Amino acid sequence: MRLDDSRSTNSRGITMFAMTKAARRASHRTTCIKLLGVALLAGLTAPAAARLTAINTVSVEPFANGAGFGESGAYERVRGSFKGEIDPADPRNKVIVNLDKAPRNAQGRVEYEADFFILRPIDAARGNHKLIYDVTNRGRKVIHWRLMDGNPKSVASANDPKNPEDAGNGLFLRRGYSLVWSGWDSEAPRASNGMSMSAVIASDNGKPIVRLIRDEIITETRDRADPPKPGEAPRKQLLKLYYDAATLEQSEARLTMRRGEKDPRVEIPAARWAWAGPRALELIGGNPEPGVIYEFHYKAKDPRVLGIGLAATRDLVSFLRAGGNDAKGNASPLQGITGTLAFGASQSGRFLRDFVYLGFNQDETARKVFDGVYAHTAGAGGVFLNYEFGQPNRTNTQHEDHTFPENTFPFSAARLTDPVTGKTDGLFRNDGFDPLWMETNTSTEYWQKGASLTVTDPLGQKDVVLPPTARAYLIAGTQHGATAWMTSTRGQCVNPRNPHSPTPAQRALVIALDEWTAGKAPPDTRTPRLADGTFTTVDALKFPAIPGLKTANRVNEQGVLRDWITPVFDTSKPYKVLITQIDADGNEIAGIRLPEIAVPLATHTGWNEYAKPHPEGELCDRDGSYAPFTATRAERVEKNDLRPSLEERYGDHANYVKKFSVAAEQLVAERLLLREDAETLIARAKGAETAKRFGR
Repeated sequence: MRLDDSRSTNSRGITMFAMTKAARRASHRTTCIKLLGVALLAGLTAPAAARLTAINTVSVEPFANGAGFGESGAYERVRGSFKGEIDPADPRNKVIVNLDKAPRNAQGRVEYEADFFILRPIDAARGNHKLIYDVTNRGRKVIHWRLMDGNPKSVASANDPKNPEDAGNGLFLRRGYSLVWSGWDSEAPRASNGMSMSAVIASDNGKPIVRLIRDEIITETRDRADPPKPGEAPRKQLLKLYYDAATLEQSEARLTMRRGEKDPRVEIPAARWAWAGPRALELIGGNPEPGVIYEFHYKAKDPRVLGIGLAATRDLVSFLRAGGNDAKGNASPLQGITGTLAFGASQSGRFLRDFVYLGFNQDETARKVFDGVYAHTAGAGGVFLNYEFGQPNRTNTQHEDHTFPENTFPFSAARLTDPVTGKTDGLFRNDGFDPLWMETNTSTEYWQKGASLTVTDPLGQKDVVLPPTARAYLIAGTQHGATAWMTSTRGQCVNPRNPHSPTPAQRALVIALDEWTAGKAPPDTRTPRLADGTFTTVDALKFPAIPGLKTANRVNEQGVLRDWITPVFDTSKPYKVLITQIDADGNEIAGIRLPEIAVPLATHTGWNEYAKPHPEGELCDRDGSYAPFTATRAERVEKNDLRPSLEERYGDHANYVKKFSVAAEQLVAERLLLREDAETLIARAKGAETAKRFGR
């Protein structure tokens, strides 16, 4: 039976067909045998030193009801777990904090186990023989809904892609990539189909390690509190901790609160709080106040050796790339892989910065792991992972997690000397194993994540030249978490949130990264620069007065965190954070300006502020703001809006579409927008919903 027999095409252009389980297995088995033969001839089978001791496939199932994705055909889901072992004596592993304190097996190695999930072409010969490793974000799969515009109905369905809608536009499947996910954080929950790994606990010669540490809990933002479920009666909210307390004696702990990040800490007396088990506490006589910072110092025990997650990622991808067998003779779920890419957004992008900087792009047999790496919305920082009592779930912003490890020198791929610490370093190791590196940031990361430090010196006085193997891009007028399904609802913010999606540019850059690994250079770096005046400071930013829009006047300041437990955050000689200059409308003038910014209908920013009852004046997490233009001059005058109306800018809808189309075509020519995305954006610009904006 041919794979393209009895097929039809659905509304997304994805081919649908039926195929029996036996036929699928036979097809994949035949292809794998052929590819394994090729690998054997080329001497590419994996040696036992790949450090994966076992790969356990739990299930193989059809994906998207047997949909065919262009020339790649149908895909299938492969789910299971893998086990590995790490040699503490290997110099490549010595960077892992507390690895020397982890339990060892009879061979003197440290064992681990983690989840994996793969989407692969049923007929491997129809794929492109490349994999994209999507770094999970707090256990969650990302790439299919963030970059392919999948539309899952819940977190659980997003973490268990199986239906046609989970494939979105199917871009990477139509192009034949295998998509790979795995667990790397033992703290990541497996609830809602999340991916995790087993915890490896450090000890002091078999005795528990106990340290005084600090935890921070904020409710009703991105908190770890325990709010009521929808429709459920109000109940007690617990403040959850990262680690088990070594003692429940209140005299051994201290709880404080403050409304703003820079406000003085106010101690909460012991009579007003109580332990609710070894990893939670509760307030007596009420629930936590929304957005207020609760800081808790306590004696914690049993730190996890979290850096093992970096090694587990390295070992899995290296094993899949080699395509051989594990120590027990089980075949790799992927065969014939010739290229490897990595993608990570937010926490996952920061994971990739650490992965490269700490040397994990070289496996234990001196092979390169990833050919190309793409970090999105990582800013200038890493993950609070490879530390004793690390807390990888944290993300540093102006209001929240501000004094936890994240933004530490080096910030840039360029090798620089830091006048603050005196160190000389760069993201790259220059050891022959650095990948081709690509990073994109939204406007938010320049306000909240120090992204300017990736392309300037630490004091923000001069532009730096990135290595020829690195590229950086600002996707102008976008916010941290925006996707195709983002709306302008306010959430906890004072302004409507920015719905402008960066994903059309991201898709083009993933393809450009892959082409780069084959020798075709990607578009040049496109960020603000000091030399052309497109970088500025928040004090010098002249944002227009927009009726009803609250303007932010601060950024997330960066300094040297000398002690995260006390904490001691030294800004006596701060790193200088710069932001992007704007035009008269308040839209950014540098970076990749997608058509919605080049030919705007609104002002789009990367900043917002909290609204009551949250702390007013504090930056609203990683959200942007959105302020549409008026339709007519008369409406603009009535509202006292200084920004020209759509009528004054474009005359009519047809002229707007014409200018929008020119902007889209220019980006296609620059390889910053795929042809199919240009057509989709232009069709949306022509549509009835956009026409309504013109009021005619």
